[in-house]
Amino acid sequence: MALFKIFPRYATGVLHRGIASLSALSETHQMLQQTCRDFAEGELKPLAAKIDREHLYPQEQIKKMGELGLMAVAIPEEYGGTGLDYLAYAIAMEEISRGCASTGVIMSVNNSLYLGPLLHWGTEEQKQKFITPFTTGERVGCFALSEPGNGSDAGAASTTAKDGGDHYILNGAKAWITNGYESEAAVVLATTDKSLKHKGISAIIVPKPTDGLELGKKEDKLGIRGSSTCTLMFEGCKVPKENLLGELGFGFKIAMMTLDAGRIGIAGQALGIGQAALEVAAEYASKRLAFGKPLTKLQTIQNKLAEMSFRLEAARLLTWRAAWLKDEKKPYTKEAAMAKLAASEAATYISHQAIQILGGMGYVSDMPAERHYRDARITEIYEGTSEIQRMVIANCLLKEMGLN
Repeated sequence: MALFKIFPRYATGVLHRGIASLSALSETHQMLQQTCRDFAEGELKPLAAKIDREHLYPQEQIKKMGELGLMAVAIPEEYGGTGLDYLAYAIAMEEISRGCASTGVIMSVNNSLYLGPLLHWGTEEQKQKFITPFTTGERVGCFALSEPGNGSDAGAASTTAKDGGDHYILNGAKAWITNGYESEAAVVLATTDKSLKHKGISAIIVPKPTDGLELGKKEDKLGIRGSSTCTLMFEGCKVPKENLLGELGFGFKIAMMTLDAGRIGIAGQALGIGQAALEVAAEYASKRLAFGKPLTKLQTIQNKLAEMSFRLEAARLLTWRAAWLKDEKKPYTKEAAMAKLAASEAATYISHQAIQILGGMGYVSDMPAERHYRDARITEIYEGTSEIQRMVIANCLLKEMGLN
């Protein structure tokens, strides 16, 4: 499915400034990049402030992204996906998030956290039932791993799935679930055998709505306010055994593999936020006069812009490298953690410096700088905090050196 053939009006063929290392990208990736950037400029950026201010789910925009193939970028065409690679997904995530970070995380969860494990571990019947209808933007899915009491300790799942004969009975709660309200299916990690600890966790596909599953309140968040975040509460929730994803006890492995891939998507989201913040800062500085000349003529401001650009480009290359390794079917756990760590911390730094450059104008909602700052902060937390990323990197490094 070629995105620029579906919506040619978004593919101008003229590449905008601010897109890095174009010579490293194939013609297909460049066209995808431009298509996504034009869509973000025309359809997302003008609405981003309203989406944030009013906590609006961008339903129409998500449907249009589905038509463009962006809600299932790396899913094979036989299941309704676009059939592109993970580098394409990382590129698309950056451009969409540059326009609206809320829309970016909705796209990320559907692509990597929901569709990803289904594609890798699902049966043919599961793929037809739970992948194909979720590629068009009409439906989205979610991923339920975190709990109110475990946070980063993914192996401490207290939500249980007891054997009920031809079905499982789920009890417990899953917290911080992105797309919680809008999703029509969830990949849920639950304990099927407590005695085995993390090896007793299994992944189960739960349709939504379903009896025994209730939604908690929508969380009032600092940023990415256009995506709903809530708790999924299970009380005697019956799910057919045919909805078991993979095998019993494979849940922890499925979760870790899913998070590895998902971190590339979040790195892309962070890059988009960072790019948007950098552009706001540079454009403002070029027009704002101080001491009789534009701010861009001041060495202090030049140093800030240089550091912002440097961190963004370095994180982008790490992200593309992680995506390339995944596409080449090579180990990429360490690289995905590095990409997510570098990109998320770069986004926070860049959006912080953007506010400094704008001064008082950076602190008011008339300018998007404060929104970028709020949106950036979560990228250092979800799908593994920065502290978790450092643990992953260190463990992989020591293993590579034969010291672990």
